[in-house]
Amino acid sequence: MRRLLALLLILTLAAAGLWQLSRARSFQLFGAMVDRVETTQPLVALTFDDGPVPVQTEAILGILAGRSLRATFFVTGREAEANPMLTAALVAAGHDLGNHSYSHTRMVLVRPAFVERELARTDAAIRAAGYTGPIHFRPPYGKRLFVLPWVLAEQNRTTVMWDIEPDSDLNAGAERIARIAIEQARPGSIILLHAMASSRSATRAALPLIIDGLHARGFRLVTLSELLAATP
Repeated sequence: MRRLLALLLILTLAAAGLWQLSRARSFQLFGAMVDRVETTQPLVALTFDDGPVPVQTEAILGILAGRSLRATFFVTGREAEANPMLTAALVAAGHDLGNHSYSHTRMVLVRPAFVERELARTDAAIRAAGYTGPIHFRPPYGKRLFVLPWVLAEQNRTTVMWDIEPDSDLNAGAERIARIAIEQARPGSIILLHAMASSRSATRAALPLIIDGLHARGFRLVTLSELLAATP
């Protein structure tokens, strides 16, 4: 009985450890990963996950265009395929496009072939929109463990995480979201926003406040490619 309890305890601790590893922002077992860039320059990257979808994405494009800013959009292949003109509009506006998988499935207990298909189909949709830059990858829900990092390393791709997620609290209002983003920002920060979801009206309302607040602190908002290029 004691041995059984000890085994169950070990398995429980192992599972908890693997769960923590799967969601770590600043560590993974294989390949290149970045959650922020070490730089002394006052640069910050705004990144948006999911989409593109009509209405919400167009609203974000309007806000960014009104302030002459470029950002980074981690798109899903399924939505990029469904909205090719909108995906092309992101490219035409000069924004970076990243791969956020095809189906937005948690890539923890998956096979290499599944990961490869998800990457390839999304890459194809991004390239079809006219994007020619490097396609970095952000795992759905930030989850990865063994297989996904290994496949990314084999393809010489960088996993992009984040160090600030101001809208992680679904009940937060626009002012609180903006305050978190502005106060936590530091040189090299990568800010994750979920403004393309229809339910995230508070995030969309916070976006102009975030931009203006970061500018007031002396930050320059750049694309992920520009931020990575600032690495010493």
